[in-house]
Amino acid sequence: MSDLKIFSGRSNRPLAEKIAGHLGQQLGQCEIKTFSDGEIWVKYSDNIRGSDVFIVQSTNPPAENLIELLIMIDAAKRASARKVAAVIPYFGYARQDRKDQPRVSITAKLIANLITGAGADRVITMDLHAPQIQGFFDIPVDHLYSSAVLVKHFKKKKVNNLAVASPDVGGIKMARAYAKRLEADLIVIDKRRPKQNEAEIMNIIGDVEGKNILIVDDLIDTAGTLCNAVNALHENGAKEIYAACTHPVLSGSAVNRVNSSKLCKILVTDSLPLKVRSPKIEVDSVAHIFAEAMKRTFKHMSISSLFDVDKG
Repeated sequence: MSDLKIFSGRSNRPLAEKIAGHLGQQLGQCEIKTFSDGEIWVKYSDNIRGSDVFIVQSTNPPAENLIELLIMIDAAKRASARKVAAVIPYFGYARQDRKDQPRVSITAKLIANLITGAGADRVITMDLHAPQIQGFFDIPVDHLYSSAVLVKHFKKKKVNNLAVASPDVGGIKMARAYAKRLEADLIVIDKRRPKQNEAEIMNIIGDVEGKNILIVDDLIDTAGTLCNAVNALHENGAKEIYAACTHPVLSGSAVNRVNSSKLCKILVTDSLPLKVRSPKIEVDSVAHIFAEAMKRTFKHMSISSLFDVDKG
């Protein structure tokens, strides 16, 4: 694949290196500097004229990660790359995907416009907070799922009397898909959020008594929702409680909350680098999923025929 070149921004270089390794390649040479005033400068050391360029960069805060991706895309287009694909393992700002209050921004759409405007020809991402964000782009979007990795892990674990729980109503579809593949019961936790980054558990829908529970979600931020769900499940008679999520944002005191909770283990992916390690947090890589998607994109092969797109 001599015309396929992979470059990495600075948000998650370890994952980019793993992806390149799965494809039998080295990461392309690219200089990225931050000047003393904070401006970012990018130069491709490799010749990329006529090449298909894949740029691996998550857009989690700080905002410099997003700006860096935009500059890398722009530089690649100006260097006459044939095609530029933005590989975004974690698509930041996706939680603001609608006007749920007056006078607020729809940042998911704004970021989609910026990436398209910078010159990206395609986006490859994983477990968007809301799948309909694909429609915010005017370029092709390949939406991958971490469930291939996470479900496989819990199948091997063979947890008896298992039920899968969604921590909120919005995650029912994902939880139902996990429950179907793990042949487990489904539980839904109805919550009310008084304000941002705070969650209050209201009702549990489903039979919890005496069951082992797997809570599934696309991301864990402050871990408030997760730990409230764990407490509610435990109070209602749950035994062992596990969690699985794609994106370990884990901001603020999230890791401390997890460590002091009754959770047995959280399985996360390496879509984001862990800020703090914990004995309760286990990481499984999704590099091979991205590598296969990139190879198939480059060879104009089907991606949907490879990945499990039935979300229940």
